[in-house]
Amino acid sequence: MTVFFGRRRRGRRARRPRHSSRAPQERGEEPGPGALRTAGFAFTAWKNAFRALDALGVGDKIREQHLQAQAQASGANEIRCVRRDALLQVLEEELPRGTIRYSSRIVSIQEDGGVRILHLADGSTLRAKVLIECDGINSVVARWLGLAEPSYSGRMAARGLAHFPDGHGLEPKFLQFIAAASAPACDPATRLTSTVSSPGLLPRTMAVSCVIADKGVIESGAKLKQFVLANLAALKVPPKSLAVIERSETSDVFAVPLRFRPPLSLLTASISKGGVCVAGDALHPMTPDLGQGGCAALEDSVVLARCLGEAVLGEGARAGKESRRIEAGVARVRWDPAMEERRARCYGLCGRRHSAE
Repeated sequence: MTVFFGRRRRGRRARRPRHSSRAPQERGEEPGPGALRTAGFAFTAWKNAFRALDALGVGDKIREQHLQAQAQASGANEIRCVRRDALLQVLEEELPRGTIRYSSRIVSIQEDGGVRILHLADGSTLRAKVLIECDGINSVVARWLGLAEPSYSGRMAARGLAHFPDGHGLEPKFLQFIAAASAPACDPATRLTSTVSSPGLLPRTMAVSCVIADKGVIESGAKLKQFVLANLAALKVPPKSLAVIERSETSDVFAVPLRFRPPLSLLTASISKGGVCVAGDALHPMTPDLGQGGCAALEDSVVLARCLGEAVLGEGARAGKESRRIEAGVARVRWDPAMEERRARCYGLCGRRHSAE
């Protein structure tokens, strides 16, 4: 059995191109029992993200539901604020029924020859020849592989969603406000984009992301909202942009501490072992300075699917022992002829994240 674990987008994407395989496969997900998890708001998808979505066959479905931001001064680029629930719904529809098993959190891993026994939080177990873990920054598999613990950046990301039933009247632009060194907060940055349910309708939703110095105010949505507004008002952010944050319901506002994996730790780390590997934030967590966290995870999914697909279903599928082919396929994720070596690519992403801070 091939098992993909993840609370977010990566696992479902990695699973998508291979559902025609006859091998038993299962996806672990962690929402409420028996339901698609829709917590979370949106992420900025750039051109490289849509190339990956096109490779998965769902790019146009996502484009139909999200407005493209207008071209920036640096030139034309495909930028859309993609709502998380819309993306998950599209990807889930592409999978056979019964593929996803909800409320399946891994608590420990045990090796049994070429098989991994996965112990889940509900007391059940799964036996897997291949385990791909996309479970974010607190990944159990990343620890099992020996990856360094992510480092705390000293900042937090506050995110929110504002609803405008009659449309908000703002242009579909990607906006960013960055504080000067003399600003009261060390580096607040706000990114605003709008999404629509289908072309031709008024933009009804605005997603907001604010990166700001962590002052320990994340315990209350209302307190966090006022803290963000006070800092952004000092930056002379336009009133229309501040109004979006004011319009956000406190239940739709949350914050998380920002963590990242130091670039040098990836050069010597083991990012796969046998038929086990990690992807997305479980491999290369980063702060949102580059705006590439979700995009890089999409690209991870395409590379993983291609490498494993060729190992199991490709020309050499009948040559050699299956476990050896699978191990070679997972190892190829480190070196794919169509891309830079994965370890170096992750190092470059995390390194550029440092220079962008």
